[in-house]
Amino acid sequence: MADKNGPDGTGETGRGKQRQADIRDDDLERRRRDLEASLATRRPDRLEGKDDAKAGSAAGYGQALKLSSEFIAGIVVGAGLGWIIDRVAGTSPWGLIVFLLLGFGAGVLNVLRSAGLMAEFGQGDKTHDPKE
Repeated sequence: MADKNGPDGTGETGRGKQRQADIRDDDLERRRRDLEASLATRRPDRLEGKDDAKAGSAAGYGQALKLSSEFIAGIVVGAGLGWIIDRVAGTSPWGLIVFLLLGFGAGVLNVLRSAGLMAEFGQGDKTHDPKE
């Protein structure tokens, strides 16, 4: 059975004879006030950023809805055109397959244009200086 005295033979756990100095309540209170003052100087900036984050979040949802609807619209229009061509020309299912893939490509292209990752049609790369 284990000795009930503890690891150093004193019957106490922890640091044993090396005790920390007692921290007084007034010292803790002073440190708490200093911390509150430090946080109070930083808090207004953080709260304003929090409001901006909420506004940015709503704008992000709007942007996501716009991009997803443009992507889905491209696929639906491509599938619709393919289905109509299949019915008129009797080429089932090849018109649907081809135009579904074209609609997918058009949807991706629309998303890239809306997100600003690709130039608009006819804009090209205008990196050169017009004075030259």
